[in-house]
Amino acid sequence: MRKTLGIIGGVGPLATMFIGEMIVRRTLATKDQEHVHTIIDNDTTIPDRTAYILDNTKENPVPYLVRDAKKLANAGAEVICIPCNTAHTFYDELQLGSPVPVLHMIRETAKRAALVGAKRVGLLATDGTLASAVYQNALIEQDIEPIIPDAITQTLVMSVIYDYVKAGKEVPLHLWQRIEQAMLESNCDKIILGCTELSIVNRDLKLNNHYIDSLLVLADSAIVACGYELNHTVKI
Repeated sequence: MRKTLGIIGGVGPLATMFIGEMIVRRTLATKDQEHVHTIIDNDTTIPDRTAYILDNTKENPVPYLVRDAKKLANAGAEVICIPCNTAHTFYDELQLGSPVPVLHMIRETAKRAALVGAKRVGLLATDGTLASAVYQNALIEQDIEPIIPDAITQTLVMSVIYDYVKAGKEVPLHLWQRIEQAMLESNCDKIILGCTELSIVNRDLKLNNHYIDSLLVLADSAIVACGYELNHTVKI
């Protein structure tokens, strides 16, 4: 049974467009009609998730996320995904308000880390995602030790996300190398790109196989959840 996929986008906009491309490229298909029927709502009005997690006097993004889930379901979506790791802090509220199932990006990424045999996994994500501990908890459930960046490295990660990718600027290789070196010195088996803006870095800098890209994991999970086959020969 093939299902229609709904994507709550705009969080951020570039990652939304990129997961759409990922889904097309990773679906085993030979013609238009064999691809996943996808409805994308690139809703750039959703308030910043990290800002609200760190200061709940800021605007709450949950009503926007629930509104978009209902909108997509009314448009025909039978499965929903949201290409934003930080938004999964509010997963239970979102799923409660959604008329259809919502994929859990972070749990799927933790499962992928376990599948490849990782035991110590570095976590690159927003301050909000780290503060919510949603990734740490998911990794621990898989018997994996989460490794968090030190304060200096985390500042660099946030700069990459907000000052570069969200601002539409290319990330300098030397800046990323500082982050990578710090994580490798922590003896990580793998490093999770736990923010979808970092998936853009992966695409642009062609990072090595030390990384697990949460956006690619979500794309694969969405394809399978909608009843389609993966094209494992395509690397992104």
